[in-house]
Amino acid sequence: MKPAEAYILKQNEPYKSILIELQLTIEALIPDVEILYKWKIPFFYLDKRPLFYLNQSKDYVDLGFWHAHLIPQHQNHFIVEKRKSVKSLRFFKVEDINETILKDVVLSVVDSDFHPFKRK
Repeated sequence: MKPAEAYILKQNEPYKSILIELQLTIEALIPDVEILYKWKIPFFYLDKRPLFYLNQSKDYVDLGFWHAHLIPQHQNHFIVEKRKSVKSLRFFKVEDINETILKDVVLSVVDSDFHPFKRK
């Protein structure tokens, strides 16, 4: 079993179900996406470019995005919380996942040429 998948499966409910739902939805939207275990959390990569990450923390799951201010839609759904360049979509239960918002945001990141660790 891959470390990123082990991370997801070892979480308690409802976080495990949230993580699984997010993973399955993302993989359905981006067939070539790769999930890797970096910095002790699952990261989604496409063509060696990091897109976003999953993190279970406290009583929620974050789907985190670097420089999310560049994502044109659904800015009112992002959580900032004292972070300079990362925003996230936050989920407390599976029912919090809005498929339309998730799809719009994920595909916006995929369609961008933004790389969070490289300067232009």
